[in-house]
Amino acid sequence: MTSASANKIRIGLIGAGNIGNVHLQEFGKLPAECEIVAITDTFLPLAEQRAEQYGIASVAPSPEALIARDDIDAVIVAVPNKAHAPLAILALESGKHVLLEKPMGLNSEAAKDIVRAQQRSGKIVMVAHQMRWEWLPLQVKAQVDRGELGRIYTAKTGWYRRKGIPGWGTWFTKYEESGGGPLIDIGVHMLDLAFHLMGDPKPVSVYGSTYAEFGPQKRGIGSWGKPDWNGKYDVEDLATAIIKMEDGSSLTLEVSWAVHMNTDSAPFVHLMGTEGGAFLRGNEGKFLTERFDQAVDIPMSAPEHDEGGRIRLSRHFLECVREGKAPWTAAETGLRSNLIIDAIYESSRTGSEVKLDWSL
Repeated sequence: MTSASANKIRIGLIGAGNIGNVHLQEFGKLPAECEIVAITDTFLPLAEQRAEQYGIASVAPSPEALIARDDIDAVIVAVPNKAHAPLAILALESGKHVLLEKPMGLNSEAAKDIVRAQQRSGKIVMVAHQMRWEWLPLQVKAQVDRGELGRIYTAKTGWYRRKGIPGWGTWFTKYEESGGGPLIDIGVHMLDLAFHLMGDPKPVSVYGSTYAEFGPQKRGIGSWGKPDWNGKYDVEDLATAIIKMEDGSSLTLEVSWAVHMNTDSAPFVHLMGTEGGAFLRGNEGKFLTERFDQAVDIPMSAPEHDEGGRIRLSRHFLECVREGKAPWTAAETGLRSNLIIDAIYESSRTGSEVKLDWSL
């Protein structure tokens, strides 16, 4: 860490859009621990607007110029998926820690490149999976770690959006720029959360199917992003898969941007253990077990004055940078998700089970 930032971690933000703005809000709540000293975006007027709004001293002319600065300790990468690996690797090679929006890479090869760069640099790479940090998963994880569920032998997770295709025709729906549809957009969140709650078993094989029944017809359009009707849609709008683990456990995944079904569009996780289970859906959760030959449900309650998952995520990143410890969502967790996502796409193309290749 540079002498200029001996007391505060100095951060550069790449990407001034919606997600970048969220990071500005959350890290702005920790003024004693960090400072956003520079920002950039491919659309510089937006970066200049954010700089004025949040009192950021400098607007860098490009991501490369921001990364090259010697007064920055860490970089937040909040840009479209295609640029994740190039910018993260450049930042690591420049001696910067990296907080990287999901998915970590456009595909598993990009993710492996990031892992290799992180190992060479010795710097922190953290993937911004905020769901782990919400009060409900934190409560469930605490009970799993205490052994209250016993051995978790199978789980089911998913996120069915009924009418939620984002930014039709923009980078969201172009495979070469996004890496996929709902699977890599929201499915990556559910994969990360489910594996975390299951105790991080090692996945070894995948069988999956993907479908594009709405997007190509310009149906199922959601409210996120501004459509470009002259653009294209070459990604899926629904994916389903079963993932098998080295220890014999399994995980079922189901996600959609658009589907005709009765859904409240809330993300969910079911954990099924030998001693108990857990159910999470949106902000609702409960433990399930059996006592005296009776089914018992125990609802979970939000703590009073909960500060929110995003601020806990931000604080954790700063703590990891300051103390040099591995984050909860380290680069290897991002690689795991990318390996599974690639395997689901391959399985859908071939109709066969796909073995995961963990070699770097």
